[in-house]
Amino acid sequence: MKKAAAIGYAPEQPAPRILASGKGREAEQIIAIAREAGVTVLEDPSLEAILDAAKTGDYIPEWCWDTMAKILAFVIAKEKE
Repeated sequence: MKKAAAIGYAPEQPAPRILASGKGREAEQIIAIAREAGVTVLEDPSLEAILDAAKTGDYIPEWCWDTMAKILAFVIAKEKE
């Protein structure tokens, strides 16, 4: 089953936060809304552990910070293109 999450980060926060998450139809809606808004969408099954470890409103768990930092750096670079 497809999973998706919307991740947000602001420098004043201690870590990135899960703004929305879902499976199946909810995941498809999250992806569609992001694409409509021009938000970068990454599809990577290896990130499922992060989605399984946290729920909407949670900060990304500390053990995921390195991975999330790389993802956010990639997204920021892509959006600057």
